[in-house]
Amino acid sequence: MTDAALYFTAPETVEVREATVGPPADDELLVETRASAISAGTELLVYRDQTPADLPADEALDALDGDLSYPLRYGYAASGVVREVGAEVDSEWVVRSVFAFVPHQTRFRATPDSVVALPPETTPAAGSLLPSVETATNIVLDAAPRLGERVVVFGAGVIGLCVVRLLADFPLESLVVVDPIERRRTLAAALGADRTTTPAELGAVDLAGDSAVGGADLAVELSGQPSALDDAIGVVGYDARIVVGSWYGTKREPIDLGGRFHRDRIDIVSSQVSTISPELRGRWDRDRRMEAALDRIDAIPAAELITHRIPFERAPEAYELLDSEPDAAVQVILEYS
Repeated sequence: MTDAALYFTAPETVEVREATVGPPADDELLVETRASAISAGTELLVYRDQTPADLPADEALDALDGDLSYPLRYGYAASGVVREVGAEVDSEWVVRSVFAFVPHQTRFRATPDSVVALPPETTPAAGSLLPSVETATNIVLDAAPRLGERVVVFGAGVIGLCVVRLLADFPLESLVVVDPIERRRTLAAALGADRTTTPAELGAVDLAGDSAVGGADLAVELSGQPSALDDAIGVVGYDARIVVGSWYGTKREPIDLGGRFHRDRIDIVSSQVSTISPELRGRWDRDRRMEAALDRIDAIPAAELITHRIPFERAPEAYELLDSEPDAAVQVILEYS
């Protein structure tokens, strides 16, 4: 079998190249990829050359070695079926559906402890959304929503929509989602948002209701646009908190920290899935967080989030679509024959 892998080779250029995988070592699995999800946030930064070239690809993932300079293999959302096992691996792994944080390619080798066994009823496409659900789980853990809070989520991409679905289970006073794209606002409403609006119309949203205390208690910034931080500062109240799950890469915007931010004691904290918050590390580790994400993956309507399924050999079309038609695409999946 001839294997192939996806390479980012230059700005706005990806290529499918022949790759050599080989048989599994004694302690490895050989996995045939069925589906891999494209991250419209991080991978588009790589595609557009908007990442710091000397930044490690991901220090938490062994499969992503090196830095983010071209050419590089990237991606971290592959699901597939185990086809072979090494001499030291239990044969019961064969034909099991698994997920792994590996780049886009037709087959890959991995040790059993570096893959996640998927529930039998989870489809390969749904399984490839696991990183989004895990990231959303991490963001909600960092946000620590409380009873009766008013919450605003900026950005209804895949991560934002997964966050909305998780937050909808909390007894909040209100959950408002802000996104310029109508299709995404409609999905957010279906996943549990009480109200949706555009950035331009956000000022007209009444967050206080009958309360004498104005502003949102919590804002979650997932739009990928640095300017949204100003909107988040503008919408939260005194002593509120803003959790930033976006990675902006090299994008920069002037942020007004000289007004309400300073006097209203607003907290801004980053949420990044590679690590667990220091406040939680005594009880939470990555395994527990992954178990929490697995318990909730089937609550995420994959069929509604996945707007495009593109054959792996036509991968350049997928990135062109995400780059040029953000209104049309939510989640794009690469499928492997």
